[in-house]
Amino acid sequence: MDMKDIMAISGKPGLYKFVAHGRNAIIVENIETGKRTSAFSSEKINSLEEISVFTHEKDIPLKEVFKAIFDKEDGKESISPKSDPKELKEYFAEVVPDYNRERVYVSDIKKIISWYNLLQKNDMLSFPEEKEKAEESEEKSASETETPEKPKEEKKQDKTFTGKEKES
Repeated sequence: MDMKDIMAISGKPGLYKFVAHGRNAIIVENIETGKRTSAFSSEKINSLEEISVFTHEKDIPLKEVFKAIFDKEDGKESISPKSDPKELKEYFAEVVPDYNRERVYVSDIKKIISWYNLLQKNDMLSFPEEKEKAEESEEKSASETETPEKPKEEKKQDKTFTGKEKES
């Protein structure tokens, strides 16, 4: 799932998938209905990649929250966003134990859970790229530790070579 292509538009219900750029707007498609519409620059448009949840230590990207819910529910739908506020807070505390209870409101929790359920229902939740990125970063870090040694050896060879030039 590429979170940068999924958008929440202020004043419009649901989530939208980016389709194309228009002249003064972007063309988006409602994930539930499949209906295409224009989203103008005067509207507040947020990519889900830009959204994060307040915690006491640092902000957690929404994708990580979705991953936590996905893991908790074994890839199935979570509780209803229309549940009792106390139940929603308890559920969210299980998913994100360190969330800031003063800054994250019940309305935010409802929205996050409804978005998760919508994406899950439309098979738009998958997290295999997390494993691939971790493997790639391990490979890069291993190759980076090898690369600094090679230039050092080359420099030593250069110094030896310049030393021979001076002797001649």
